[in-house]
Order: sequence, then structure tokens, then C-alpha cells
Amino acid sequence: MSAPPDWGQPREKSVTWYDPMIGAEAGREMTGLDYLQAMIDGVLPPPPIAGLLGMMPISAETGHATFVWTPDESVYNPIGLVHGGMVCTLLDSVAGCAVQTTLPAGVAYTSVEIKINYLRPVHGHTGELTAHGWVTKPGRQIAFAEGDVRDSNGKVVATASSTCLILPAAPVG
Repeated sequence: MSAPPDWGQPREKSVTWYDPMIGAEAGREMTGLDYLQAMIDGVLPPPPIAGLLGMMPISAETGHATFVWTPDESVYNPIGLVHGGMVCTLLDSVAGCAVQTTLPAGVAYTSVEIKINYLRPVHGHTGELTAHGWVTKPGRQIAFAEGDVRDSNGKVVATASSTCLILPAAPVG
């Protein structure tokens, strides 16, 4: 048996999150915009995925949502770049939350389709990314949104178009 290669010291990343039902229950009684603003203001906890990935909403207004995320090497793919799925998750989140800002209390959404265009590679040293999502057509059953992700120099690294299904709020639990 040969000796293992020298991989250096393992790196670690700690993940914390809050009870997701706190926000889910409160969100049933709030408009989508009020719910996102409560998260931004720290009145409601962020969803667990925000803790896992480190992405945070920073602004919301009707039809628009903005998140920030700073990638690191823990999300590298085998060729030494940030995995495209991470950027896709960021775009899916910001486009969906843009749709959420248009919804009344008791109404939810889910993504049914997303198309991503990757324009530039993202590295762990790229720095903070800003994702902006906006609604192109709200609806009672289907809504359409778009989004982009920009690096700290304002260069677009990826774009998306998304379709969301609008549905009555699901039971919490």
C-alpha cells in the first residue's frame, strides 16, 4: 500500500442556522415584501440556506431583491473554480425573492424553471458578489423574473431568467 499524497492540513467551515419554522410561520401572515424586509432588519431569522452558503439579502422593494455573497474555496469544483451551482443557487434565490416581494400574505411561490448564463469564472479570491433579481412579469399563477450577479468591480459574472409557480401557502411543518 502506498502512502497517501501530501494534501496539507484539512480546512473546516462551521455552519449555524436558526429554526426555519420561526420565519415560515411568521411569513404566512406577512406580505412577501414585509417578510423579506423583516429578515433584512433582523426581526426574523434568515433561512437555513443563508447560513449554509453565507448569502444574505440586503435590500428588497416591490419587484426587486438584492443579495450579497462572498465565495471561498470550500465551494470549488474539481478544476479550482467556484462551482456554477453556487452561483445558480444565488440567482435562483434572488429571482425567487423578487417574485416574493409581489405576493400578498398567505401566498407562496416555488421555482419551476431557471436558465443560467455564466459569463466569467468565479474564484475564492473574487470577493463579494452582488446579485440583483427583478420581476419581468408578475402573475396570479406564474411569474417571471430575471437576475444578474456582479463582482466587486461591477462586471457581470452570470445572468438568469426564472419562472416561478404561485401557490397558496403550504402548511408549515
